[in-house]
Amino acid sequence: MFTNTTASARRIALIAGIGYLFIFVTGIFANFFVIEGMVMPGDPAGTLRNLQANPTQLRIGVLSFIIMVVADLLLTWALYVLFRPVNAALSSFAAMFRLVNVAIFGMALSHLMSVLTLTGAMGNIGASPAGYVQVAVMRSVTAFQHTWLIGLLFFGIHLLALASLAVRSGSIPRFITLLLAIAGGGYLTDSIAQFMLADYDAYKTLFSTMVIVPGVLGELSFTIWLLAKGMGRKRTHLFPDVTWSGYDAAVPEVR
Repeated sequence: MFTNTTASARRIALIAGIGYLFIFVTGIFANFFVIEGMVMPGDPAGTLRNLQANPTQLRIGVLSFIIMVVADLLLTWALYVLFRPVNAALSSFAAMFRLVNVAIFGMALSHLMSVLTLTGAMGNIGASPAGYVQVAVMRSVTAFQHTWLIGLLFFGIHLLALASLAVRSGSIPRFITLLLAIAGGGYLTDSIAQFMLADYDAYKTLFSTMVIVPGVLGELSFTIWLLAKGMGRKRTHLFPDVTWSGYDAAVPEVR
């Protein structure tokens, strides 16, 4: 029978899917088109020149990251509530590690705010020696990347816990759970390798592939699944093998 708990679970799934979409769009734009598009490793002068020539793009990139953080907080809540009936302890564990990742990334963003100030994107800061600004910008960008890297350790653990929850739910396609697990292991392996391997750059392509391919395919597939279930009208529970409770308290019925 179609109950309010069923409707609430689908609303939560839809919220989670929308949160994932915002993260994909804002994260990909800000990281690949703004940061990696303008930062030139080993070339402080070229990096500063690119950033100062595109202040609006830099500001939009930082704003996109801020929106990503907000969406990630919403997603953390939605995933916790969605999987709580599957296993409350594991759902709390997964949410905790994702929250730690979000908090660390928020700290990382403070370094990008410094880049905005140093490049003049937030207004005139007065005359400073060009060499000083170049070095300070590169240090801030590097600090942003390294701080984010610490957060990804916790994100990898979150994905492993999420994959376990997906398996226990009995409804999420196995290929999605497998990709999420591989991505979680990939994030952990890549993050640890960057800290431990002096010659990491020699293996960078391999480690990046371990993260990007299963990560994008797994999380994008999961996003599509969440949106499909959230917008679907089929009057069955998302996870038929799970005893549902607590959704009405988390998501009030819309009248």
